[in-house]
Amino acid sequence: MARSGRGRPGARGSLAPPTCSPARTPPEVEQAVLALRDRHPAWGGRKLRARLIRLGQEEVPSASTITEILRRNDRLDLALAAKHTPFTRFEHPNPNDLWQMDFKGEFRLTRGWCYPLTILDDHSRFALCLSARPDLRTPTTTQAVREVYREVGLPRRMTMDNGSPWGTIVNGAPCWTGFAVWLIRLGIHVSRSRPHHPQTQGKNERFHRTLAQEVLRREAHETLDAWQQAFDQWRAIYNHERPHEAIGLEQPHERCQLVRERGGELGGEAEQLVDEELVVGVGEPTLADSCQQRGDLGMIDGAFRRTR
Repeated sequence: MARSGRGRPGARGSLAPPTCSPARTPPEVEQAVLALRDRHPAWGGRKLRARLIRLGQEEVPSASTITEILRRNDRLDLALAAKHTPFTRFEHPNPNDLWQMDFKGEFRLTRGWCYPLTILDDHSRFALCLSARPDLRTPTTTQAVREVYREVGLPRRMTMDNGSPWGTIVNGAPCWTGFAVWLIRLGIHVSRSRPHHPQTQGKNERFHRTLAQEVLRREAHETLDAWQQAFDQWRAIYNHERPHEAIGLEQPHERCQLVRERGGELGGEAEQLVDEELVVGVGEPTLADSCQQRGDLGMIDGAFRRTR
């Protein structure tokens, strides 16, 4: 039946617009979205939705609706979001199969420098280490790595680039350092990324980008202790609160069983090797590589040209 406009001056057979939208997100839900976003300004719609569900929030809107809420309330950086394009990554099947290790650049303090050392579990994305180091020297780095080993045990494999302190280039060829030989003597298979090929450590590179977005660009501290406190607080959020899109919006701790799968509590020879003093030197690449592949750890010393 045709609708008539009689009795309504100017009406042309159309309905009056609604005074409210029944599908509009309730104000209290919008406020919950915005409050969580303000706590974590780098999180997008999917992460915010997953976290709100875990927190028991009722009537959690879809990720796209949350994104629209952010846009409507000037919480969305469209230029930054456009730069983020996903890409395919390999993944090891179990925790502790592979750890990726690297430094996240450096920055100046009031006195000295800060070099953030990071170690990430490949399978779970669990951040095992985020340590504010004063330099890139082998003893400084080894101290932080020893603390991780004592806490969670040893991985089967570790990968890193060819930079100091775990790698060096001699006559155009990558060579071993005392730090890398120490890892091999612990029974850890060491692999190195190809020069100028950061994709080999793609997960750690992505972790560094998240660290920069959520911490380094938003905080300013003048001492290593202050930065370490900030790193510890954020690492707890990253591992136990922040949903990770690459693992189905799970939290890293849910995928990671950091058990001592390689012989239980460190003891005996393993304890001695973890605590041994490292020497400075350069390893011959061909012989050291072959020793590692054969598992002939007794030959490692012969492949390592020691200097003091």
